[in-house]
Formats: sequence, structure tokens, C-alpha cells
Amino acid sequence: MTTTINASTSSGLVVTPDNSGNVLLQYNGQSAPTFFAYKSTNQNATAGTDTKVTFDTEVFDTNNNFASNRFTPTVAGYYQLNSNVFYTNATTGYAFLSFFKNGADFVRGPQMQLTTAAYNAQNISNIIYLNGTTDYVEVYTQSGSTSTIYGDPGPTYLTNFSGCLLRGA
Repeated sequence: MTTTINASTSSGLVVTPDNSGNVLLQYNGQSAPTFFAYKSTNQNATAGTDTKVTFDTEVFDTNNNFASNRFTPTVAGYYQLNSNVFYTNATTGYAFLSFFKNGADFVRGPQMQLTTAAYNAQNISNIIYLNGTTDYVEVYTQSGSTSTIYGDPGPTYLTNFSGCLLRGA
């Protein structure tokens, strides 16, 4: 099967198949960053405090832009970012999930009411502009009660952080 993709050369989009038929997407000659990382071990979250969620395992990181629990892309543009966090050992109370940009709360998801159920799940998703040089994004949570951020060694990767370039600047 053959698929033809037409793109103006002035748009900056380059589609390059390799010898195996795989397609590499680039923006202005640079690989379009995309990543998926997850938490494989549990982490404690202190009540009433913003806690950075740590992600200790990468499934993929196409441009080596994810390190030390943060995404720092080297291509300026608009990024679709997503995170899911599972809590366990929670008592009742609230929880928020946030994207911190450059160390400050940037986008906060809706408040979730924690229960004493085995697991409580929360997610956040947003499009964020990153300048490709100094901007970075991290995931934080804040809960009204002490809880455990659940780490899953796989294959479901319940607590995760992912993103990809949607459009260059």
C-alpha cells in the first residue's frame, strides 16, 4: 500500500521514510519531540503540599528531551501534554493535578474528591507553548490528605506523563 502525503516545502514539514518503510516526522529538519514516561515505584504525597511526581522509566523519548522528571523540548512549538496519576492509601479529601511550567503552577486540572477506595485516578491534558530553549514542564499533585502515588512496573503504566509536538512555533 502506498500513501502520499503532500506538504509545501515552506511549511517546514519533512516526511522521510527509512529503508524499512518507517516514517520519521521532522519540523524544520529536527526530530519532532515525543515522549512517554511512567512511574514504576510508589511515591508519598504530603497533604496540602505541591509534590512533584517523579517518573523513573521512559518507554520512548524520540529527541532525548525528557530527563530528571521534566520535559524540556529543543524545538519551539505547541505541545500536547498528558498525565495520569493513580493514588492509593488515600483518606478522603481533595486532589489536584497540575502542569508546572518553568517551576511555577501553569495549568491546574479540576479538583477530584479522593475516597478510601483501593485506587483513585486523575488525569490532566492541555496544549502548552514551549520556546524550545529554556521552557520545561513537570507534573505536580496536591492532595488534602497524605496519600501514595502508585507506581506500576507495567504493563499498564498507571501513573504516566507523555507529550508530543503538535505544531512548530
